[in-house]
Amino acid sequence: MANMDRANEKITINEIREFEGKYVLNLPEQYIDFLLKYNGGYPETSTFKISDEEGESVVNKFYGIGDMKGNLAKVFEVLDGELPEGFISIASDPGGNEICIGVSEKYFGKIYFWMHDMESDVEMENMFFLKNSFNDFFENLY
Repeated sequence: MANMDRANEKITINEIREFEGKYVLNLPEQYIDFLLKYNGGYPETSTFKISDEEGESVVNKFYGIGDMKGNLAKVFEVLDGELPEGFISIASDPGGNEICIGVSEKYFGKIYFWMHDMESDVEMENMFFLKNSFNDFFENLY
């Protein structure tokens, strides 16, 4: 069972709803539960497999809501227009790549890995599917 080494300051459901309202999106329930419990931070186990071809990476940190370095709002604004539509970044790896969660119908709740330095004119070519849900991703970090 995955756990956090260091979590951020607790937040309320109202703070999550304010974030959703400001950016006009709905977060998946599993991810909301994670935010309520940990509000991001540094996982104890952090390795995950991208693909057979790309190998592994590690979660550097999960973003949180509030006044901390690497907060969801700041990351959302910085990556707006960079990530494919319908995704927000919820974590990063040490190489500046992003772990994203789908917030649109087609990808809702699914976890993807976005390689920032793999430029392509084809949408989703630099997005690698990881897991069907946040819990499946978080619980399978090793």
